[in-house]
Amino acid sequence: MDRPEENDPEFEALIAFVQESRGVDFRGYKRTSLRRRMTLRLNELGLDSFAAYYSFLEAHPQEFTNLLNTVLINVTSFFRDPEAWDALRRQVVPAIIGHNREREIRLWSVGCASGQEAYSLAMALAEPLGIGEFCRRVKIYATDLDEPALEVARHATYTLREVESVPPELLDKYFERVNYHYVFHRELRKCVIFGRHNVVRDAPISRIELLLCRNLLIYLETETQNIVLPRLHYALKDHGYLFLGRAETQLARSRLFQSVDMRSRIFMKVPQEWRRTPAGGLVIREEELPGESSRQIQIQDAIANSSTIAYLAINAEGRLVFANPAARRMLDVGEADLGRPFQDLPISYRPTELRSRIEEAQQQARPIKIENQEWPRGGGESLRLSIEVTPIFGRDNKPFITLVAFSDSTQMFQLQQELEAAQESLETTVEELQSANEELETTNEELQSTNEELETTNEELQSTNEELETINEELRSSNEELEAANEELRSRSEEFAQYRRYVESVLGSFDAGVIVLDQYGTAQFWNRWCENVFGLRSDEVVQRSFFDLDIGLPVHKLREPFERVAKGQETFSRINLQGIDRRGRNIQCAIRISPLVPDSKSSTGTLLIIEDLSDIVRNEEFTQYLGRIIGESLNEVYFLNPQSLQFTLVNQGAERKLGYRLAQLRYMSLADFMPFVSVDSLRSLAAPLLKQEKEEIVFETVLRPRTGQDYPAEICMQYFASEDPAILVAIVHDTVERQKVPAEPAASADRN
Repeated sequence: MDRPEENDPEFEALIAFVQESRGVDFRGYKRTSLRRRMTLRLNELGLDSFAAYYSFLEAHPQEFTNLLNTVLINVTSFFRDPEAWDALRRQVVPAIIGHNREREIRLWSVGCASGQEAYSLAMALAEPLGIGEFCRRVKIYATDLDEPALEVARHATYTLREVESVPPELLDKYFERVNYHYVFHRELRKCVIFGRHNVVRDAPISRIELLLCRNLLIYLETETQNIVLPRLHYALKDHGYLFLGRAETQLARSRLFQSVDMRSRIFMKVPQEWRRTPAGGLVIREEELPGESSRQIQIQDAIANSSTIAYLAINAEGRLVFANPAARRMLDVGEADLGRPFQDLPISYRPTELRSRIEEAQQQARPIKIENQEWPRGGGESLRLSIEVTPIFGRDNKPFITLVAFSDSTQMFQLQQELEAAQESLETTVEELQSANEELETTNEELQSTNEELETTNEELQSTNEELETINEELRSSNEELEAANEELRSRSEEFAQYRRYVESVLGSFDAGVIVLDQYGTAQFWNRWCENVFGLRSDEVVQRSFFDLDIGLPVHKLREPFERVAKGQETFSRINLQGIDRRGRNIQCAIRISPLVPDSKSSTGTLLIIEDLSDIVRNEEFTQYLGRIIGESLNEVYFLNPQSLQFTLVNQGAERKLGYRLAQLRYMSLADFMPFVSVDSLRSLAAPLLKQEKEEIVFETVLRPRTGQDYPAEICMQYFASEDPAILVAIVHDTVERQKVPAEPAASADRN
């Protein structure tokens, strides 16, 4: 079972068989999740292919139940995600009760599985309402695809483990213990209606105050989510609430819902200017007329949505307010176009100018019909449309709506052309027969027949001229499209040139060498750093082989790593080379070789980045040299913590003099070796340094090492506040054997 997940005919055949046999629609489910769960069932049965499982299902129909239990995810519990349920009780439940005083409250749990979620919702509302008021006003719809799970939900009987998440006070109040099981409250159970429902395919339940759809959307494809979300929006009343699972973030940027509590995934329906009919039509929301029944609205929606004629409606302000499904398919009108000015839409001027026709129809108060308008479609095909513009006036005799109907007259147009051709052929035949008859009669009649033939030829020429005009019009339209494409190409070319200048400016100011080579090693880019260091201008290098250049580096050593990277054998290569720059100085360079486009399957070029490490190497060598001198010095060098005055680092001379190793000294302070100076006195002495009032402090004292033999010493302290961390450095000189240089006599000095 190692064939690719996509376009697997055995897998698709199995899905189709399950859908046909049990009516379960898997078209919206993510194929990866569906395949993984079916594979689990195959492994349990020891089968090695989907074709074998297909045959097994045909021979064992009872296996369908096990398969659906595996595929349909029924992971649920009472009050799953307690924090989210607490937020629902605090923010949503009081609002729903307050908005619906004495009115029916309709709730819907989508994907209810074995019922725990629906019963959790019942308890959440029964608490503030009371059981009697709840039973009188609340109705909860709970739906799922899994019929065995619905059977469990209808029995409302759960084990001790399944009710562990129910708070003890609610468990005592709403459950009855029967033997080793817990049965949900019988009166509340009657208010929960369970049923099989496919939220993707079946019509949604309407006028819902709170809709729970937790952890269902994450198993659906993005396209299917885009179908389900408008259905959930349609099901909710205005300002109704939607409660999603913790892992579902599909509504973070949705225009259909606004966030009430994003952390708990609670959203509120945003009323739209348009409403979607169950069949997919779009219409601007209007105030309902007094006395108008919902049955009449359903009939009107059904007529508009099932019609093959595309209807658009434009209101008095010139905005598109309605587009039926046929219009969306035929004219490419979408949700985003509703509410926009009609004149801004392409359909207002293609296939013909409609704005002036709408004004004409409103002024003359009569329909205007436009025949045989060509409408290009994808794949080189085109339709012939008949367009009828009909003004509709309100009770005040002012224009209310303008209805534009587009009907497909392609077949009629073709039949008409065929009829005209047949008529022309028939006329030609009749004329030829008449001409032959007239030739037999008299020569005069022959001349008359010739004259008629000339007239026929003139008509043919006229028809040819009309065809040429049509071709000319098509060529003009093609020329306009080419001009638009050329303009777009010119705009992109300018953007590319600007981007190239930006990139060259950035790379030119880069404090490192940047070289771009093609797959053959030819230089394509050479930045300003390379010009300054190697002494070759960009125009002297570009389009030349990099490995033939004399730039002071042994570039031949780069050929092998370049070829490995170019062939995709390595993701990058790094090499250090010594060379001479254009001024004759020795330089140490670190060169990184990597693909120009990482993770590209084909070689598009190679990028070389060159860093000059000469100063870094010299600094490191000097630092090591200085460290050796200080470390081996006979003088004592202490690095102290500025606050505690404890040793953090000492040299070998300090270890020998004080009699302790560094590991021991880290737990001691300088004051521990100064028998005649207290810690506070030493801190007061160092305070001007720490306040940066002085650059250094020199003082004499007596130090007592581990041997107990005191010796006089001179200590020079400096504070380095800019280091990270800041450090206090003390250099100690043992003054026991300090010598003084004898001064020469003044007379001798004068003689000199």
